[in-house]
Amino acid sequence: MIELEWLGAPCADMNESARRDAEARQRVLTKPLGALGELEHAAIRLAALQGTACPGVDKVHVAVFAGDHGVAARGVSAFPQSVTLEMVRNFVRGGAAISVVARALHASLEVINLGTVHDAEVPGVMACRLGPGTADLSTAPAMTAAQLAGALNAGRESVVRAARGGAQLYIGGEMGIGNTTSASALACALLGAEPRRLTGPGTGINGAGVAHKVAIIEEALAFHRAHLQSPEEILRRLGGFEIAALAGAFIACAQEGIPVLVDGFITTAALLAAERLRPGVRDWCLFSHRSAEPGHGFLLDSLDARPLLAMGMRLGEGSGAAVTVPLLRLACALHNEMATFADAGVSDKAG
Repeated sequence: MIELEWLGAPCADMNESARRDAEARQRVLTKPLGALGELEHAAIRLAALQGTACPGVDKVHVAVFAGDHGVAARGVSAFPQSVTLEMVRNFVRGGAAISVVARALHASLEVINLGTVHDAEVPGVMACRLGPGTADLSTAPAMTAAQLAGALNAGRESVVRAARGGAQLYIGGEMGIGNTTSASALACALLGAEPRRLTGPGTGINGAGVAHKVAIIEEALAFHRAHLQSPEEILRRLGGFEIAALAGAFIACAQEGIPVLVDGFITTAALLAAERLRPGVRDWCLFSHRSAEPGHGFLLDSLDARPLLAMGMRLGEGSGAAVTVPLLRLACALHNEMATFADAGVSDKAG
């Protein structure tokens, strides 16, 4: 069992009064109720989460967690493990997709290296080294109990920094060669699903590569089967440093009352783990997009989630969530700034 006192803290309560006020405002704006579809629902949900009838997402905090995976040695990715650290450098140099989008959004961006095989001090990167990547989950537990606790704590500490900066919305991203294998195995164990339903091409492997990846995940589930009774042990044995950090961050956001905008397949798997560890976390989440990774739809359905977009994205890094922020900003602007029927002198519907 993980000995982290903060994990036991309850999730914050949503503000039902603010929700009702937001719903009432939507009923009197100069449009038919429901005409703006999911934008209306998003504004109302943000109002309830932020405790105000006039929500906003001007201050966005993006945290990208990086870590390597021992299972990459089994040939489950199209890219070598050196890419993880190379991309960490790219994040802080401003050349990665998430760096570009965060800059355009004027969002704060932090990069946390939890343990890459190729270790190096990178200026601008927060170092929280838990080891040279996880162990190969197909033949051993991915993490020790201490490593799992360290990863969860790293996620929480990111949220503490976000809260100090006044963040109105938190986005978690990830980088780690081999992490779709870990996320698929984790989700299979949590949901009791067959690996073929939750396993996709990840970085772009072909059909034979996907079949090999499925076989590796089946090996892992068989190897750990006798020890998969608790979400903590499932996460320790099948997760990754960055996936566990995301789970810790999502739990901390729910405890601190900071809305989360969930990215793609890997972050949704992390959210599923977080929800199992601390029920109620999912209530603090909005869902950005439906990834092209085949298993993402399965995970979204398991969480009864309705993402705002479906654009065929599968990059990770938090990029799919970040590109959705302008939609949320427009949802808030429409909610806060549209005239009411009374303000505009426009007749409401009859009856």
